[in-house]
Amino acid sequence: MQVLVVGAGVVGLAVARAAAQAGHEVIVAEAAGAIGTGTSSRNSEVIHAGIYYPPGSVRAFHCVRGRRLLYAYAEAHGVPHRRCGKLLVATRDVELAKIEMLCAQARANGVEGMAMLTAAAAQNLEPALACVAAALSPETGIVDSHRLMLALQGDLEDAGGVVAFQTPVEGLAPRAAGWEVRFGGAEPGTLAVDAVVNAAGLGAQRLARATEGLPPGRVPRLVLAKGNYFQYAGRPVFTRLIYPTPVEGGLGTHVTLDIAGRMRFGPDVEWIETERYDVDPRRAETFYASIRTYFPALRDGALTPDYCGIRPKLTGPGEPAADFLIEGPAEHGLPGLVNLFGIESPGLTSCLSLADDVVGRLG
Repeated sequence: MQVLVVGAGVVGLAVARAAAQAGHEVIVAEAAGAIGTGTSSRNSEVIHAGIYYPPGSVRAFHCVRGRRLLYAYAEAHGVPHRRCGKLLVATRDVELAKIEMLCAQARANGVEGMAMLTAAAAQNLEPALACVAAALSPETGIVDSHRLMLALQGDLEDAGGVVAFQTPVEGLAPRAAGWEVRFGGAEPGTLAVDAVVNAAGLGAQRLARATEGLPPGRVPRLVLAKGNYFQYAGRPVFTRLIYPTPVEGGLGTHVTLDIAGRMRFGPDVEWIETERYDVDPRRAETFYASIRTYFPALRDGALTPDYCGIRPKLTGPGEPAADFLIEGPAEHGLPGLVNLFGIESPGLTSCLSLADDVVGRLG
């Protein structure tokens, strides 16, 4: 079967790799000139344990399974990663019940090693930390996302698949023997394939609306939540990731570490109407206030604008967080088509598990 995967982000590459290794002829169509230029390269590069997602949800299942697969894959392929652990902290007594609930939820999801810590125990691990209690997640880690995507691309190409760059997909039309794909770009044209996977990230809804025969009601709305990051000027003061109690739309302005040893803070949540990637230096004011609740020694002038990413959310401010939405023929009735919507965090962690799911739906 010839499969077209739209989007060369981490999920698209993982799906393409799994499909090629299952014996399919695979082409990845990527509108940009390189892999992972969107959400996949604009995140915290965290391997999530599976704490934040309701038991039984799609996100909980794929996060926990994907995390285990990802650690094994990174180890086998030499992808830089580190199981550094995370502290989820309560900085006020009123937050304690939320932290305890998340710890219990993580255990229900099958997350290994979760433990509640007193303030003294948490500060023994991280002396710069201020909190009233914390939950320790030893399974949380970090990964070099670009090296991960390069490894996935390499596996795909070793299995006979290819990535076509600067090849935007403008529309899909069902045919008796599969799908007709309409391309734009410098060399517009069409291609007949047996199956299509829409892993276009921020562009998934746009492509779905350009898919003939797909009921409009199967296309969810897209809500853009921009997350800004600020770099810390100085040597890292933490050895683990530090996450405050979650806030509406995100997980709070947390401490992230990268493989190179740098420390940064973010992301925050900035609801936007159109895609843009500027980081307003004035947002540092709210960063300082938020960070000092758990890192009171943060000095003035220690933060500089770094980068930002955009979460492809399905729900907006004040609404409950949506689950991953994976729609195949059983949902929309069109053979040989799988759409992925709202693949935000923990999409990076879940990529290998999502890939198995999607290839199974292609049948």
